[in-house]
Amino acid sequence: MDRLRAIETFLKAIDLGSFNRTASAQGTTPQAVSKAVRQLERELGVQLFRRSTRKSSLTEEGRRFADKVRPGIDTVNSAWQDALRAVTEERGTIRLTASPALGRLFLLPLIAAFRQVYPGVMVELLSDDRYTDLIGSDIDIGFRSGFPPDAQLVVRELFRIQLIICASPSYLAVHAVPSRREHLDTHQLTGARHPNTGRISPWEFQHEGELRFGDLPAAFTSNDTEAETQAVVAGLGVGQLDSISAASYLRSGALVPLMLDQLNERYGVYMYYAQRTEIPSRVRKFIDFVMAQTGEASACRLTEEELKTLHRRGLLAAAPGKSARRSKHA
Repeated sequence: MDRLRAIETFLKAIDLGSFNRTASAQGTTPQAVSKAVRQLERELGVQLFRRSTRKSSLTEEGRRFADKVRPGIDTVNSAWQDALRAVTEERGTIRLTASPALGRLFLLPLIAAFRQVYPGVMVELLSDDRYTDLIGSDIDIGFRSGFPPDAQLVVRELFRIQLIICASPSYLAVHAVPSRREHLDTHQLTGARHPNTGRISPWEFQHEGELRFGDLPAAFTSNDTEAETQAVVAGLGVGQLDSISAASYLRSGALVPLMLDQLNERYGVYMYYAQRTEIPSRVRKFIDFVMAQTGEASACRLTEEELKTLHRRGLLAAAPGKSARRSKHA
């Protein structure tokens, strides 16, 4: 016996005052309604209705039982309807995860724009450099830079990250401008320590169409990409920075792009989420919003012409009143 269905039928019969009307409301037959009530009576061991050939009336035991179960059934039905509304309405909470830099510089502007359109949706952002288990952490959508997650997930590439060699105008004002890989051996350099492995990430170079790696000694390292970016801005050395962290500083003139022939776009930014049939509407809306708004992610990338312009402008800023000085190495 479907106990919940039988109880709902019993309560409906009380409310409508007739097995016939109950059958009509439930899209079944009076015989089916009567059978459900009889099964419920047998399981409870009490008579819920007094029956005659013309009508039925509630017994005292039936009244007490109805008073006890009705609040619970109302709560179940309310929760059911609330869950259905959550699938179709733009309200509730979306839980996201991203690395700290990606969350601050890329996601926060998108979240702000999304909530302008859907103010009923709350957003919780978990900042973590490590890969996050979506299911185990109750996360709706994850965002990561680097390579795409290899788990059984839906993965969407949003844009390519640029690795840009750069330095501050103050650093370049007192140091030669590097133009080739070997020039970096005489410079102060910064490095990034990978948060998962603890290893310092190698520099990446293009040589005759091939990618090569170099473990260059660093005067400053950090496992925080923002800290490394700030170190380069402060003039601690030359760094190979990702465009997400560096773009705004390059555009403001706080950083100068160097060695433009070494621009690297090997890594991407990815959005990923668990494979499931029913995605809540608020989550689906956010996924679609991100895809529509990202485009070429101009806030996190620079065009080739823009980089060339910023390179020339930065060298002029590093040598006020002079033409862009040539590298002493050249």
